[in-house]
Amino acid sequence: MRVELLEHTQSPEQLVFLAAKLCYSNADIDELLQKVMTEQITTFIRKLLKIGHLSPFEHVSFTFGIEGISRAASHQLVRHRIASYSQQSQRYVTYQNLEFVMPESISSSGLSSKYLKAMEYLQGIYHELIVSGIPSEDARFVLPNACATKIIVTMNARELMHFFRLRCCNRAQWEIRDMAVEMLDCVKAVAPNIFAKSGPACTIGNCPEGEMSCGKPWKRGGDS
Repeated sequence: MRVELLEHTQSPEQLVFLAAKLCYSNADIDELLQKVMTEQITTFIRKLLKIGHLSPFEHVSFTFGIEGISRAASHQLVRHRIASYSQQSQRYVTYQNLEFVMPESISSSGLSSKYLKAMEYLQGIYHELIVSGIPSEDARFVLPNACATKIIVTMNARELMHFFRLRCCNRAQWEIRDMAVEMLDCVKAVAPNIFAKSGPACTIGNCPEGEMSCGKPWKRGGDS
């Protein structure tokens, strides 16, 4: 899996600061720009997060390039609707060498050879269909959820905080959890105050999962 932050709003924390300050001030934008100080930004962003005034965080966005995740993971990812996605198409791309994701539970089970044989068999059928003239958009019907994919994702900061709350959780599926943690590391590097408290709900309060709670403290990567 590869996760890379490709682009982000310039000076994201300053923009959140300005957007929020504008809500509470009769000053014009030029006046607000002159008042920007690092200390003010840090304190003010923490206050916004504490009181739940999150609309200013929608003004900043982050774009990720993600490779090597399975179609099973990407199907979960695109359920987050307040985002933009551009994914490698199995309809228009004809694969010569298919890449697959193998879960650790399978690789350590003693059944990995059977798994690989299944992938090789499906790859062979796929190639046979292509060679016989079947369109890629129809040949892809034999491809499994294990197929690796590539996708570019853009989310605003508010949606990312929601995404991290759900997908960094110990109970999230392992692959999307690993991806979410890497994404969180990326944005923390450029907007540390915005994402200082980001992660699963249990990092800042009680677990909302109730009887479904894992009962374990959260650590990076979902390890307990």
